[in-house]
Amino acid sequence: MYCILSPSQRLQGQVISTMSATTHLEETTIDAFSDQLRGEVLQPEDEGYDEARTVWNGMIDKEPAVIARCTGAADVIAAVNVARDLDLLLAVKGGGHNIAGNAVCDDGLMIDLSPMNDVRVDPETQTARVGGGATWGDFDHEAQMFGLATTGGIVSTTGVAGLTLGGGLGHLDRKYGLAHDNLRSVDVVTADGELVHASEEENPELFWGLRGGSGNFGIVTSFEFDLHEVGPELLTGPIIYRYEDAADAFRFSRDFMADAPAEIQCYAAFSKGSAELGLPEPLHGETIFILIPTYVGDVAAGEEALRPLRRFGDPIADAVTPTPYLALQQMFDERWVEGLRYYWKSHFFDELTDEAIETIVDYCDSSAPFMSVFTDGWLSGAISRTDPDATAFPHRDKAVSLTIGMQWEDPERDDELIAWAREFHETLEPYAADGVYVNLLDQDDDDRIDDAYGEWHEQLRELKGKWDPANLFRMNHNIEPVD
Repeated sequence: MYCILSPSQRLQGQVISTMSATTHLEETTIDAFSDQLRGEVLQPEDEGYDEARTVWNGMIDKEPAVIARCTGAADVIAAVNVARDLDLLLAVKGGGHNIAGNAVCDDGLMIDLSPMNDVRVDPETQTARVGGGATWGDFDHEAQMFGLATTGGIVSTTGVAGLTLGGGLGHLDRKYGLAHDNLRSVDVVTADGELVHASEEENPELFWGLRGGSGNFGIVTSFEFDLHEVGPELLTGPIIYRYEDAADAFRFSRDFMADAPAEIQCYAAFSKGSAELGLPEPLHGETIFILIPTYVGDVAAGEEALRPLRRFGDPIADAVTPTPYLALQQMFDERWVEGLRYYWKSHFFDELTDEAIETIVDYCDSSAPFMSVFTDGWLSGAISRTDPDATAFPHRDKAVSLTIGMQWEDPERDDELIAWAREFHETLEPYAADGVYVNLLDQDDDDRIDDAYGEWHEQLRELKGKWDPANLFRMNHNIEPVD
């Protein structure tokens, strides 16, 4: 247990006045709150407010009454106490990359952890201590200085906190497990405004629930990770096929990955040809199929291991080459840029059957309006070998996850493109497993909460009842506490 602010230091009994649809805090309340924080306290009229409330998905346009840009655990404690004592809706922004936009709320208090983006690597113990506002770009920049890494997403602007608490798929997961399988400990601000330490030895039940239970149990201000020797170069890159070869290449990659060593992870994606991909003009705007294999280990060993995949069929291009790990982690950054409008629908599959592949291919022809339809890697290797009871992630027995990724700029197309993604998603339901990756739930997926938490949902509700019985932390894919 750590020192916390005493009740006399909290803002109690302050007045909230409500006008129209916006919550306005009294000036004395804001002044008192600001005095408690080292970081900034922002209101709608303040410089920096719009930037702070902006998240990756441009469809999210919410206006908190106040934003607390926290610089450390003490600031987070003060902000949690204010939200609880004044009964304010509370949202928490780490990297702000969550597709559903839960990092920001209307009218309430938004805690912005982005100033807490410190990463401290200990190369001797091969561990890293990471602040709750860090991105995987921050993490990898520090860790790769020492030739170290841990599983962490596929877009460098993704927040460490959100990805890890929901599970943490990434290029290294078949070799080293999910991001949260590599956690040693965390520091958490609870709904009571206390800072507690959680690990296998201390508060182990909370530590279990945090790994898979998303942001439901508190605000993690610090993560301690195990690191592994990775890079500086890995054998990776895209293999690109014409649309008419997609079904055969998809089936071959599925069969290849069924027996692949844990050092290999392979993503598959349908995309639209473009000059940025180095494709000739006749393929611009046409559907292409891309395999992105990665060998986590010696490059020469990777050449041998990936040879069958690279020799299959007649690809347009094979750009598999020794690549810096940092470049691999940033490979999709320009594809998934901040500020565009995004909508995703996702399924897990116990088996990706020939029929499922044919259905996916049929939907992804060149007339289809998708940005990318992609697998999130194969959930085998170290992921499936880990004890299924070790964490609250319930999907280790699944084969693969597939996401329908929509991206556009014009708000006038919202209804059209969302409807298309939903139709595609529903068409895949007969082939899909019961379950969905919590990190890929969109803002209209509240009816899939039970699928996201699976067999652990009731146990997580009990844990929620212990650590957050009033459901203060509910701006998330929410686990409702047991009464």
